[in-house]
Amino acid sequence: MIPEFIIGFRESLEAALIAGIILSYLAKTGQEKYNRIIYLGIIAGVVASLAGAFLFAALAGGFQGTAEQLFEGITMLIGAALLTTMILWMMKQKHVALELQHKVSERISQAQKFGLFFLAFIAILREGIETVIFLGAAGFVSQDNGFIGALAGIALAVVLGYLLFVNSKKINIKKFFKITSILLVLFAAGLVAHAIHEFEEAGVLNPIIEHVWDINPAQNSDGSYPLLHENGAVGSIFKGLLGYNGNPSLLEVLSYFAYLILVFALWKNIERIHKKVI
Repeated sequence: MIPEFIIGFRESLEAALIAGIILSYLAKTGQEKYNRIIYLGIIAGVVASLAGAFLFAALAGGFQGTAEQLFEGITMLIGAALLTTMILWMMKQKHVALELQHKVSERISQAQKFGLFFLAFIAILREGIETVIFLGAAGFVSQDNGFIGALAGIALAVVLGYLLFVNSKKINIKKFFKITSILLVLFAAGLVAHAIHEFEEAGVLNPIIEHVWDINPAQNSDGSYPLLHENGAVGSIFKGLLGYNGNPSLLEVLSYFAYLILVFALWKNIERIHKKVI
């Protein structure tokens, strides 16, 4: 439930911030008459995202055997790629609010009501589809029902978004996104490793060494799992959040750390560029 909560919270808060920036700008410029168009765009984006979720669930349930392993592995890689590009894109942005307000201003000056609708619709739909893919990939890893965790994250994000833009509460958004970005990078690394595992089971990739280590002890006498077993109380949390595996192959281990090294190198490069600009 923890990774689903973080994903639902992070993605929904981004959507709430986008909607809040647009509506705040309309209120600031005395253009509240366009609020209805923005609300319609938001609602349409949510409905389209839900339709995408049902389509993804139907598609995921239609595979078995090798096809299922390949589908899950590909979904995990897509989720990891989208997470990575989203995090790195957010790192590069210094004036997201100003750029968004500029787009709104352009559409108002040109009386493009349709453009305003699609600005809100596409922004919400993008976050919604990303959330569907991320949660789907997270579900393949944890093998549990993270629906409640995702709903809790979404609900908290909606409340926080409301407090930010209606009651003018302040939080350190930059620090928040940096912390959650680190957690999501670790989660994405786990997706990459689990995708490799699925491809190994499908016979597409060679594990090199089947088990580098094996710390998945047998079940307890009462049928429960030890704490550090990947299905145990602690191990299952690490598995869902950090990609923990009690008996990984050498290829899984190499892919996990290769991903982390690559992403953090790109991250540091972006920070270095920002410092030079400043």
